[in-house]
Amino acid sequence: MNAPHVDHSKLADAFAGNEARAHWHDGALWFVRQKRDRMAKSLPEWEELRTLAAQIKAHTLAKLPEYLEQFEANATRLGAVVHWAADAEEHNQIVHRILAERGVKKVVKSKSMLTEECHLNPYLMDRGMTVVDTDLGEWIVQLRGESPSHIVLPAIHIKKEEVGETFHQHIGTPRGNSDPDYLTGQARNHLRARFMDADAGITGVNFAIAETGGFVVCTNEGNADLGVSLPRIHIACMGIEKFIPRVVDLAVFTRLLARSATGQPITTYTSHFHGPRPGGELHIVLVDNGRSKLRASQTYQESLQCIRCGACMNTCPVYRRSGGHSYSAVVPGPIGSVLSPANDPAKHHSLPYACTLCGSCTDVCPVKIPLHHQLLAWRGELAERKLIPWTKRFSMKMLSNILVRPWLFRTAGFVARTSLRWLPKALTHNPLNTWAKQRDLPPAPAKTFRQQYRERKK
Repeated sequence: MNAPHVDHSKLADAFAGNEARAHWHDGALWFVRQKRDRMAKSLPEWEELRTLAAQIKAHTLAKLPEYLEQFEANATRLGAVVHWAADAEEHNQIVHRILAERGVKKVVKSKSMLTEECHLNPYLMDRGMTVVDTDLGEWIVQLRGESPSHIVLPAIHIKKEEVGETFHQHIGTPRGNSDPDYLTGQARNHLRARFMDADAGITGVNFAIAETGGFVVCTNEGNADLGVSLPRIHIACMGIEKFIPRVVDLAVFTRLLARSATGQPITTYTSHFHGPRPGGELHIVLVDNGRSKLRASQTYQESLQCIRCGACMNTCPVYRRSGGHSYSAVVPGPIGSVLSPANDPAKHHSLPYACTLCGSCTDVCPVKIPLHHQLLAWRGELAERKLIPWTKRFSMKMLSNILVRPWLFRTAGFVARTSLRWLPKALTHNPLNTWAKQRDLPPAPAKTFRQQYRERKK
């Protein structure tokens, strides 16, 4: 049975209802966006890097089957075991089987959007295993029983006072202590014991290199390194879009990733893995889960170029003011609004409309995904499938009839301008008109564009 559809507008309304939080969330993300801009301007070759990255990714997607086979051969030669999963269920079964056959009960996991996509944590927990997310933000939302609201800053929606209360409830810190340094220290002490006690470590993958059979994990906390250095078993889970062809290509992406994500020159830890450590095991799970279908789409294929930097979220005026949870998707924001309907269009039909089509997401994307064009394409496709409400389809049909008839457009403009001058506000701003709930109409212009154009032409 399909899940009920997501109504982004209602969920966004709930988030925006807390004005203090909404403004704070907006400002925090815009601060990160400004850091990104400063870093981009510090590199004269920034646009050339973006173009090159987009070309590398497009080339890789075009030859993906060959690079998948090349990676498997090289990774196997290095001593890793490569597994293939068609979907989320098979991915979870593979990971569970590896762990169960080795008697693993305690797992530490670094940030991995793929395992979030596959809902690996509850799958393993339901089968008697303890799974601890070791990225600080991920751990905070795990303690709170929430999902991440951002792919890079998973706890960006939570204030430090709420973190202090969460830690008080779960690890016994003093009530009311919300000092970030203190809370971070307490988290470090608590997680250190989990690292020492773990039987296996699970990581995501930022980039996999077909040429060598190795892969790279980027973190700012070092938790991925510690999580796979102490346990004997390392499982790396990745979508099949994570590939780049050669080692030399990696420098392009490491220069773009951190600058786009957090405004850093490079992530604090950029860790390379080539086969298992001595005496250990390395398992790499390659997951499709709808990616091949997306690759076959000429319209949306470029969305697979995404390197999960989150820059489109940090700049998006809708995301910043509505919060990540309003998308009810593993990947929120503009890129999530492209990917989610591809996976389940009936459930996520409202997400492409959670967009002003301002194009800011496309402007900041380090791999030049034309996000706002793809969101516009989704609107047309969803309308054709009749997956959006009839009221929206009807109103858009009426508007299109007006726009294609100049005489009707002129008449409608005259009526609208006259009405705005004389109608009382209560008639346009009332509970029946939800569009005007948080909007003010502009004052009616004294002259039309055509009138002004004729006057200036004279």
